[in-house]
Amino acid sequence: MTGAGLVLLAVYVLLNLIAFGAFGWDKHKAINNGWRTPEKTLLTLAFFGPWGAVLGMKAFHHKTRKLKFKVVYAFLLLHVIIIVLLAGGVIDISFDF
Repeated sequence: MTGAGLVLLAVYVLLNLIAFGAFGWDKHKAINNGWRTPEKTLLTLAFFGPWGAVLGMKAFHHKTRKLKFKVVYAFLLLHVIIIVLLAGGVIDISFDF
């Protein structure tokens, strides 16, 4: 893996950690009647970090019954498909600096 590839991987992991934390933070605020994270923000984070979002939903039992949050699983499936295509060499994201 190239340096740029490692940077992309690090950013991807960071986005997933942020998504996980956002779901945990929102659950904490929901329990304590605090200021909540807008659902639009949670869904945007889930689009870019679906692994963290799904794990956050499961770990914190948060937003698991809301119909609009079922789309998070579609985001995860999309990411899995892209990862498989990248690993199989069907998609190439080379960087020429």
